[in-house]
This record gives sequence, structure tokens and C-alpha cells, in this order.
Amino acid sequence: MTVSGEARQRAEYLRGEIERHNHAYYVLDAPTLPDAEYDALFRALQSLESEFPELLTADSPTQRVGGRPLEGFAPVRHAVPMLSIHTETDTGPGGAWAFDARVRKALALPEQAPPIEYAVELKFDGLAIALRYEHGVLVRAATRGDGETGEDVTQNIRTVRRIPLRLINAAPAVLEVRGEVFMSRPDFERYNEQQRRAGKPALVNPRNGAAGSIRQLDPRMAAERPLSFFAYGIGEAQGWRLPATHGDVLAALAGFGLPVCEHRGLARGAGELVEFHDRILALRDALPFDIDGVVYKVNALALQQELGFVSREPRWAVAHKYPPQEALTTVEAIDVQVGRTGAITPVARLAPVFVGGATVTNATLHNEDEVRRKDVRIGDTVIVRRAGDVIPEVVGVLPERRPMRHQPDGASTPVAPAFVMPRTCPVCGSAIEKPEDEAIARCTGGLYCPAQRKQALLHFASRRAMDIEGLGEKLVDQLVDGGLVKTPADLYGLDLARLAGLERMGEKSARNLLAAIADSKTPTLARFIFALGIRNVGESTARDLARHFGNLDAVMAADAARLQQVPDVGPVVAASIVHFFAEAHNRQVIEALAEVGVRGTPSEPVAIDSAIAGKTFVLTGTLPSMTRDEAKALIEARGGKVAASVSKKTDFVVAGAEAGSKLDKARALGVAILDQAQLMELLEP
Repeated sequence: MTVSGEARQRAEYLRGEIERHNHAYYVLDAPTLPDAEYDALFRALQSLESEFPELLTADSPTQRVGGRPLEGFAPVRHAVPMLSIHTETDTGPGGAWAFDARVRKALALPEQAPPIEYAVELKFDGLAIALRYEHGVLVRAATRGDGETGEDVTQNIRTVRRIPLRLINAAPAVLEVRGEVFMSRPDFERYNEQQRRAGKPALVNPRNGAAGSIRQLDPRMAAERPLSFFAYGIGEAQGWRLPATHGDVLAALAGFGLPVCEHRGLARGAGELVEFHDRILALRDALPFDIDGVVYKVNALALQQELGFVSREPRWAVAHKYPPQEALTTVEAIDVQVGRTGAITPVARLAPVFVGGATVTNATLHNEDEVRRKDVRIGDTVIVRRAGDVIPEVVGVLPERRPMRHQPDGASTPVAPAFVMPRTCPVCGSAIEKPEDEAIARCTGGLYCPAQRKQALLHFASRRAMDIEGLGEKLVDQLVDGGLVKTPADLYGLDLARLAGLERMGEKSARNLLAAIADSKTPTLARFIFALGIRNVGESTARDLARHFGNLDAVMAADAARLQQVPDVGPVVAASIVHFFAEAHNRQVIEALAEVGVRGTPSEPVAIDSAIAGKTFVLTGTLPSMTRDEAKALIEARGGKVAASVSKKTDFVVAGAEAGSKLDKARALGVAILDQAQLMELLEP
């Protein structure tokens, strides 16, 4: 079939538009087209190329999806050797000063000569790649290999959307671009989460993910990996008048449509190199991708040529690394820790290893599911990561180094058994629960467990619970650390002398606190239930439980089926309540509270025949003469409910001054809107 001029023009137009939008989305991070419209352009080009195969070109965006599986990677000899650069072993300021001194010496500069200008960049932790463009079209991509010969990975590189298949503007006849393929941390986490949901193996770390993706023999697998790219230099160039400096080279590459990292600049002399090294180190953990250092390059290309190479490394460049964020060590034991909210976290006890600038002996394993997924066992060699102030974590296991027990029949089994979560809390002995749909296991001894003691007391005393004014975090720290309070019941046994003797307390403050504690002895049943800190039981659920059962004994005696008869109490909430009251330690604390006269009093009967009984309200803005809490109390006293957000189930929105998006959503959904006067009229008996 003859291809018409109109079809050719249409295909050329579609290719140009798609690449323009690709560049805006993947390189500039500034999308210019909704996904649906982009997909329509892509499908139109696919259809046209299918109808007229002659229109299919090597730089067509449709060729990014991956072709047939490869039998192997063909060797590629680099026209200009792709050499690595020297690494400074001194990760402190001395590394920058030593490099500057070597350069000045090699150039025979006198001491009084002006400082040398350097281009400064990041050292990406990925896979080095050479991209060969001929007349602006990507024709080949190769790995570094041994520096002289690499592997042809063109088909896989075509799947990386940040790499343009055709350069923009006036491209040279031949331009070999050097850069790094990497995987950003957010993309890495998203990909691994997808793999886990699909029951497939996850990647160990972003660097291995990038390198492994490019060396996949099936390009379709590479296309599934979320890879990125930054250009940082050039190799062979023909038909191009080179700029005078390396910085100008990078600017020119960006002008051709190639992604170049924004974290680059110029430094004059060793002092400014140190400043750049320190600044990027402070920024390192906030970057969306991994780096293992920075790179300094003499900026003037003429000086680079004069300096030349030594031992197959350029004299004019150096990598000034940071302390490694990952290291290998062995697991000596696996324990569990109990957090302030009762969360049970498995922790690997490690042979000491220096990583991320500190010696690490413990690393989190997050939760039971993660331990099983990674199959971490005692004796394993593991990869430990520590980045900045982030808690060190075990990111992967080296199974080939696992200690194995070999059988006479040739079979082998691991020496250490798989990890099993303990059934009781190692701190207080209470039962551990882990709902089927949750990843975190928790200690059920919330009122009793020493590990949760401070958090339990703060919640118990909070304004919406027992409302003990003056019992804040610092005072709770003193009471617990001094052994004066172990459970909420102990608060009611405090005396003036002990309180007044605490740091920054004084007799007046102590008297005020004791008065607030005494005043809290007769809360409503709803407040008391909420104060217990039962998982998944908030204020609203506590009120529903109080209304439905009338007293705490009935709540404690209820099974899951009876609990689910309460409005808005489902299986998860019911299970949390049952588990809480099934724990003997929690019942002991409740009995101790009763002995000192603390017990929730039944709520006043709800006027179930009121106009708002069972109706759902949302409060927004500032009301003229009452607070939102006061309005909420009035609504609930008449049997209504107050929700946090507007939905189709909302019956009324009470709007005051400066009401925001909730009011807009109410109007959009057609929800009735009231002002304070209309609310008060509705609340009248």
C-alpha cells in the first residue's frame, strides 16, 4: 500500500507531539497534557504505523515498549574509552583539599595563582551508560563494561522514557552522551509494593534494580521497571564545536532535550569544593534518588586536555564520596521491641558494622510480614541501610551466604528456623494480637504495659478523655521515670508532698493538679471508655457503646456479636474491644480505678424523638457565639452525630464565618446548610 504524503506528515506530527509531551513530563516534570489525551495520540500513532509499516522509525515513541527477547548482549567497543574516575578515600574535607593540591601541582601553578574553577555535580548510585546519537537519533546504547568494551543494551534503554529517542534543536552528526541510569526511591518503593501484591520477588535496592533492569534479556521486563536517567558528560562528538567548559557542555546537553541534574554548579578552589560537599551531604537524605558522593571536574576543557590521564583515570576529575549508607553484616539474634502505642517491631541484633557515618548494632525489620518476606534468619548475611537520622533497617538477605545443615542424602536445610512472632508481650506478658488485615502486631496490655505507660497516661488525662488539666508530657515523664505512677489508677494516690518535690512543680501547681485529678473521678461513661485507649475506639464509638450498653460491666461482658449490634461497630472494632477486655492486666487496672472511686457514669438519656436523632452533622467555620465543641455537645445530647468530613451521608452542614472547602462540597452534594441560629432552632425540643 502506497503511503500518502498526508500519512507521513501525520506520523511525523504525532511523533513530535508525543516526544514533546514526554520531555515535559519525564524531564521537566511539568506535564502539558492529560493522560487520556496523551494515550489518544499514542494510539493514533500505533494505528498509523500498523497500517503503514514503512512509517515505523527507530526513534518512534512506540518502540519504547520492548521488543523480542535477546539471546545475549553484543559487545560494543567505545570510540572514546569510558573510564572511571579516581575516588578520594578521605570522606571529610581533606579529600577536596587533596584533589585541588594535585591539580595545582600537575598544572605547575604557583601558590599565588588564582583558584581553579571546578564543575561540581552529584555522584549517582546507578549504572553508567553511553548513548550514541547520529544526526539526533538514538542508534545505540552500551554499558561501561571494562571501559574499552561494553554491552549493547539499546533495546532496554529505549524503554527508559526520560531518555529521548531523538534530540531536539540542531544536534551534532555524532554525539555520544554519558550518564547514569537509576531508579528513584519513590519509584523503587512503588514497584516493590506492586511486586509484593502480585506475589512476585521485590528488588533489593534501587541500584541493583537499575543495573538488573538494563541487563534483562527480555526488554519487556525492562519496560516494566520505573527507570530514570541523568546525563553528566560526553564521549565521541563529530560535527559539533565543543563549548569551552564542562558546565557549558551540560547546559548544551540540556538544550538537546537530555535530562541533566539541577544540583550542579561551579566552585572556585578547595574551600568551595568543601562547601558543596557539605551542602549536598545535608541535602542527601531529602533527594528522591541515591547518591554516594559528589564529583569535582576541572571546568575548562583546555585544562582537562592539558592534565590528561594517569593509570587510566583522568587527572582532572575525582569522586569525593560520603560514608556508605549500606553495608554487609550478620544477624546475631532477632528480638522484638514494644513501642509507645503497643506496636511490636522485630529487631535484628547485628555484628557491629560502620554504615551511614555510625556504628550500627541494631536494625529494624519493620513487622512480621516483612521478616517473612525477606526471610531473615539468625546467622544470615544481610544488607543494612542507614540514611541520616532514619532508623537503620535490614533491606535484604544474601541467601548464598546462609549457614546450611547438609544431610547425608545431599539435601540441605537452613541452620536457623524461620522467625516466629511471640504470642505474649516481652515487656508485660500480655497477649499479642495481629488482625488479619493489618501488618502490625500489638500488645493488648495498653493500661498496664510499661512500654506503653507514658502514652496511656497522656491519653487517659487528655482533654477529651478524663480532662486532667496540668498533666502534660514532661510531668508524665517525671512521674513514670520516678516510679510514682505505673497505671492510671496510681494518679489518684498521689500526694502533695511528692508532687511538690518534683522539678519545676511547686506547691501551688501541685495543689492545682491534685484538684484536677479529684475532679476527674466522675466522668461520663463515654469519656471513661474513650480514656481507656482501646484500639480503634474513638470518641464517637465510645459514645455509641455508652448509649447502647448503659454501663461498663455490660461493655466488658459483650462478645463480638453483641458489640456489632452497636451502630458503626464492625468486626475490626469489635475484635479490638474483646481483645482489650480479655486481657487480665487491663481488667486489673479498671478494678483498681473503681477502688479509688473512678468509674464512668451513665450518659443522660438521649431524646430519641428529637428532630435530629440519628442525623449526621458537619461543623465548619467559626460560629458567632459558641465553639465547635460546644455545638458538637449540643448536637450529640439530642441524639445527632458529628462527622469530620462531608459526604453523601451528611444530613446538615453547620457553617460559620470563613467556612472553607467543606461548605463548597456541601453545596455540590446538595446537603442542607445551617447557620448557628438555624441549628439552635432545630435543637429546640
